[in-house]
Amino acid sequence: MKPLVLLLLAGFAGSSFGAEPAPTLPPAEIVARVLREAPDVQAATSHIRAEEANRRRLEAGPHEWNLRLGGQQRRSAPAAGPNERYSEWSTAIERPLRLPGKAATDAELGAAGVTLAETAYGDALHEASRGLLKAWFVWLRENAASAQWTAQVELLDRQARAIERRRQLGDAARLDAIQAEAALAQAVAQRTQAEARRRSAGEDLRRRYPGLPLTEPAALEEPLPPAGSEAEWVDALLEHSHELGLARGEAQRARVAAERQRQDRLPDPSVGLQFSRERGGEENVVGAYISIPLPGDARRATADASLAQAEAAGRRAEAVERRIGAEAATLYQAALSGAPAWQAARDAAERLERSADLTARAYQLGEGSLNDLLTARRLANEARLAARTSQLDALELRYRLLLDAHRLWDLD
Repeated sequence: MKPLVLLLLAGFAGSSFGAEPAPTLPPAEIVARVLREAPDVQAATSHIRAEEANRRRLEAGPHEWNLRLGGQQRRSAPAAGPNERYSEWSTAIERPLRLPGKAATDAELGAAGVTLAETAYGDALHEASRGLLKAWFVWLRENAASAQWTAQVELLDRQARAIERRRQLGDAARLDAIQAEAALAQAVAQRTQAEARRRSAGEDLRRRYPGLPLTEPAALEEPLPPAGSEAEWVDALLEHSHELGLARGEAQRARVAAERQRQDRLPDPSVGLQFSRERGGEENVVGAYISIPLPGDARRATADASLAQAEAAGRRAEAVERRIGAEAATLYQAALSGAPAWQAARDAAERLERSADLTARAYQLGEGSLNDLLTARRLANEARLAARTSQLDALELRYRLLLDAHRLWDLD
């Protein structure tokens, strides 16, 4: 782990941002292994190697040695003698030279590319972990819905059998038995649909994250509001945002590239040595030369374009920072309200369940109708399912906040 991340985590441990367990999630070591084996993460690893090779290319420079060979035939016709023919040849070796300062800028540009690729690797890991977290809670919600509808079917089945016995004894109307059987059939249909969604969510997890154990937690933890102020969490999320790091890295690389193009307004000269053999070897010529391109408007325009692109990249980084700050504040507020919302939903479910039990007791004593009982059972079931969903929503929001602050899984 990078020293900066260690320092930040140490700071969290000594403040209200202490690390907290995650019993609702799979084991952290398995999650880390599964995420690092994800294709997108492996692709980001290959991109780092590509940028390291690109850095070596930039450090070596774009210029190479050039070898020139030439041959010719010379024919002379002096007035006092016969025509003369000579075989001649020449050779030269030359190489452009980077002007002072350009090599350092190329090295800085290559290092910026490697840093950007490493940040992209962290972003790939983070996005994969976000996807896993979301898919995991989808699976937990479908499990909760399936379990709730299974319990509802069992309850309505007992109720339907009891009403059928009462009908056989002449203590209940046939209409009551038909209504009880219809309510049971509706619950069975809902359970079947919930089971199908649960299997689909589990299959999605297995195929997207091979090796992840699909073990449902024995009991869900109670959601707690995040400790710390909004400003502290926003700062933490901005500090660890890979997306913001990528935007800033792009801006930095664009600034270095603009500086490199500015330096290229002064062209690199070429120097060379040449040797030629003339008049059949009667004359041997050795020389040196220098070639300097004359800069024109194209170089100036290229430098101006790079500068404008660098300014645009800087503005984009500012826009990303504002957006991520707003998203972080929204996420914090949602996580903060998740626990109270779940508590309210839980209290409502408990009251509706007590109401359903009292309605059932009244029906048994002949003081209420079956319609009232079925309505009470339906409302209690919906409230219990809503409470369980609200609990999972609050837990997901809290874990998402911890994940974005790099306090959930140690992946960097």
